[in-house]
Amino acid sequence: MRTKFPQSQTYRVAVLCGGDSDERAISRESGRCVAEALRERGHEVTLIDPAATPPEAALFRDVDVAFLALHGRNGEDGTIQSVLDRMGVVFTGSGAEASRLAFSKSASKERFFQCGVPTPVYVLVNETDGGQRCREMADRIGFPLVVKPDSQGSSLGVSIVRSADALSAALERCFRYDSFALFERAVAGTEWTLPLFDDEPLPLIQISTPREFFDFTAKYEDPATEYHFEFAESRAAVASLVDAGRRAAQAIGTKGLARVDLRLDQEGRPWVLEVNTIPGLTEHSLLPKAAAQSGISLGELCERSLERSLIAAQSRRSILQGPHRLRAWHAERA
Repeated sequence: MRTKFPQSQTYRVAVLCGGDSDERAISRESGRCVAEALRERGHEVTLIDPAATPPEAALFRDVDVAFLALHGRNGEDGTIQSVLDRMGVVFTGSGAEASRLAFSKSASKERFFQCGVPTPVYVLVNETDGGQRCREMADRIGFPLVVKPDSQGSSLGVSIVRSADALSAALERCFRYDSFALFERAVAGTEWTLPLFDDEPLPLIQISTPREFFDFTAKYEDPATEYHFEFAESRAAVASLVDAGRRAAQAIGTKGLARVDLRLDQEGRPWVLEVNTIPGLTEHSLLPKAAAQSGISLGELCERSLERSLIAAQSRRSILQGPHRLRAWHAERA
């Protein structure tokens, strides 16, 4: 975040948002907020919805960088990143491999285990598994447990299951979003999130909600949800959350903007739930709240994300020179 292009530099930006996932509406709102914030800082912005206009090289010939605000499948799972890589388009955020890894909760947990990142134990079941097998797998974890889709965001399809009697209904909700369900040990304690820019943590946020957990309604609709930047917990507990969050992002290999969701248990131990490689950027979203706490506007945050991506591309391509570093390259590809 410390390295910057000159303040007078402006960019031609394609903001990709919308898409065809279950998070389409949230993605459209993130894209709108990003586009508005970048235009206020003088950048030329075009909105592209891949569900309406499939990305092709011609779309990006007059674009310096693509800003990814696509949530859910085909946005956070490495699909769009692979497409843009093949076309040689510079884009914000994590690469295809890190995106694929983070989007699968089971795959990311296996990486956490390998890297010593604390995360609750889990088992994975498929929608073709019978009720008896699902019950046996749930018993391995023990109740209460959390049932969640292996690949999904915004807490869609997530339930806290406190007894075997509620397991069937939770699985039915989960399988609406994914054919694989994660059974994860429920961590009694408090809810936290750590936004990051590369390896630099933004202010840690503690989340409180009167709902059973930080579900879709609590995230986007419930005015009773509260976000705290001052904590009653010890400095050691807070530091352990930041350390666990940073190590989780490093294990996945995130770049640019990211967010790590955690729980702090009743003994003061941190547990990483998941890593989000394209965090929400709406007015309700957590990462912009953390940035604002540090005095960074959404426009500046997005601009820094553009710059980080262009600097990385500049180091890879010696031909990227001049005030608009990608234009000569685009002209050669045209």
